[in-house]
Amino acid sequence: MDIVDLQSFYSRPLGQAACKLITRTIGECWPDLTGYSMLGIGFATPYLEPFKDECLTSMAFMPAQQGVMRWPQSEKNAVALTEEALFPLADSSIDRILIVHGLEMSHSPREYLREVWRVLKPDGRAIFVVPNRSGIWARVDKTPFGHGRPFSQPQMLELLKSNMFLPISWSGALYIPPTKRDFILKSANAFEKFGRWARAGLGGVTIIQATKQVYAWPPGKMLRKQKLQEAMMNRRECGSHYRQLDD
Repeated sequence: MDIVDLQSFYSRPLGQAACKLITRTIGECWPDLTGYSMLGIGFATPYLEPFKDECLTSMAFMPAQQGVMRWPQSEKNAVALTEEALFPLADSSIDRILIVHGLEMSHSPREYLREVWRVLKPDGRAIFVVPNRSGIWARVDKTPFGHGRPFSQPQMLELLKSNMFLPISWSGALYIPPTKRDFILKSANAFEKFGRWARAGLGGVTIIQATKQVYAWPPGKMLRKQKLQEAMMNRRECGSHYRQLDD
């Protein structure tokens, strides 16, 4: 889906209902964002909107293959068009990262996650919203959640762990069927409450919150690492000295 399709979906009642239900879960994970920097990746601006005034700074990156649109509409633009795994940010610079319509669309999920890891602060947190492989929404291509690669919960947990993220919580959302019928949309809260209570695993999306794993060298290993680095440096210096003598 491109930017026109995404914008069109979120301007209609079904998209607005989906955004509201997912945003509610995001708010439960992050009840207080005061003083935090926040970055949305993919097409996350509808989900950033309720939090932007609370954050210290908020911005969004949209991938080149998707396209870009201005956000916020009536304020200074805070959106940039980027390569999907090349963000114009310093290492460890963002407190909170929200990824929606991003990871499942990536050509290289591992490179994508490594770039998210790079810009996230050591004590920062990231939320990944991905289509649920077992859900109905992943099977209906008339919504953005029916495009790209859906993930099961075990697949997402394994993918995050193998790329130096530590999952700390997960939840489902979008237990309503992907239909524009008014009586379904009006009953969205009831569907959501029942689905979360039953834990049926049939929500349209899986929402996983994760922290950044930063490994520290134990004292013994740090000493061995330092000695190894010194030995390698001495070897390079000796090699350079021998080359000079040969010359």
